[in-house]
Amino acid sequence: MYRTVFLSVIILLSGSLAGAQEYVRLSLRECVQTAVSENINIRTARFEHEKNRYKKAEAISAIIPKISIGANFQDNLTLPTTMLPGEIIGMPGTTVPVKMGSNFNTSAAATLNWSLYNQTALTALQLSRKVMETSEIGIEKAGEELAAEVAKLYALTVATSKQKHLVIQNIARTKQMQNITKLLIDNGMAKQVDYDRISVNLENLNTQLSNVEAGIEQQLNMIKYMLNIPLETEVALTDTANVRLLQAIPETAADFSNHVDIRLLESQKEINLLNQKMIRSGYAPSLAFTGQYSYQGMRKEFANYFNGSPENVWHKSSYVGLSLSVPIFDGGDKRAKTLQAKTDYRKTEAMLTDRKELFTADYQNAVNNYNNHRANMERQMQNIALAVRVYDETALRYREGLASMTNLLQDETSLASAQANYITAWYNYREAEVKIMSLNGEIKNLINNQ
Repeated sequence: MYRTVFLSVIILLSGSLAGAQEYVRLSLRECVQTAVSENINIRTARFEHEKNRYKKAEAISAIIPKISIGANFQDNLTLPTTMLPGEIIGMPGTTVPVKMGSNFNTSAAATLNWSLYNQTALTALQLSRKVMETSEIGIEKAGEELAAEVAKLYALTVATSKQKHLVIQNIARTKQMQNITKLLIDNGMAKQVDYDRISVNLENLNTQLSNVEAGIEQQLNMIKYMLNIPLETEVALTDTANVRLLQAIPETAADFSNHVDIRLLESQKEINLLNQKMIRSGYAPSLAFTGQYSYQGMRKEFANYFNGSPENVWHKSSYVGLSLSVPIFDGGDKRAKTLQAKTDYRKTEAMLTDRKELFTADYQNAVNNYNNHRANMERQMQNIALAVRVYDETALRYREGLASMTNLLQDETSLASAQANYITAWYNYREAEVKIMSLNGEIKNLINNQ
């Protein structure tokens, strides 16, 4: 018996632990940090950065000595014929056909090639380093964009949860009035149509609650997807509507020189300049050190490769030298490419100027929206409190027979409208916070544990 009880306790504890492993509580900061660590967009950006690191290694290889080993075996089925002057064999004034070579030729060689000076390769190395830096900024940009999307989705889910809470309160309030109306009908103080009207409202509220719950489930599923969390895992959001994102009231002006988009464009300008330099360096001479060490064997009979025949001899040869290449004329290829690179530079420069102006305008609009939505949210909170007082007063008068069901339902509609306006104002306020954080760089605080 004791053994059975012990096993039952172990099974229950195991089930509790398994259930605990499938339940996750997440703050906004935890959501952002998990998304930046696990989301496919960030992982893709990291893959691109890794690819650029390999491209840098490829650029380095262009200035490192290269050694190759090769071998060749040739069976001359028919020896080539050449014409020799007859003077060689005492037949002046004639030419004599002579077969040259041997039936079997074998060679093996080790070759060295080392680029001593190649300006194109050196500039390509600089370019690859800059591309690496740019890809790092690209990862940072992807992280900030993802953080903003997660923050907005988190806020939307919190807003929908707040809406659910308000709808549940409305359902409880309406059920209470339904019960009161039933008593009034039993006492002959109300009509059946009043009960029917409030019943219709109650069903509408239940339908609204179902829709809100479905919306919350969809939003949580999207959060799970963005965080790479299994869909079967239960997720609870811990931040409430009262949590502020901005550390202080935003200033009316901001410096965007360190914004990730500006840094990315500045880095792209440097890449364009290096690209021009690399193309122009194609006009410069290149110098390489070359060398080779080889063996060659020639046989009339294949079997002589494997015996002590006098012709079973391997002949060595070797050389070292310098190879100089001076470009003279390429048909205008490099000139055309240089002009293309200059156009890319001017385009990036124009985009940079435009982006700074856009950020200035966006930031001013974001601050205005922040102040406006904050004021709207505070007004709507006061409006809800007022609507609740009006509804309670009308409900009291209805119970006393001094107000009609129509008046009560009108006040209930006004209360629901005030609640909806508050939810919308709160979400707009939170969205304005996220927009400001994206522009002034505070969005990094959600990523970096600050």
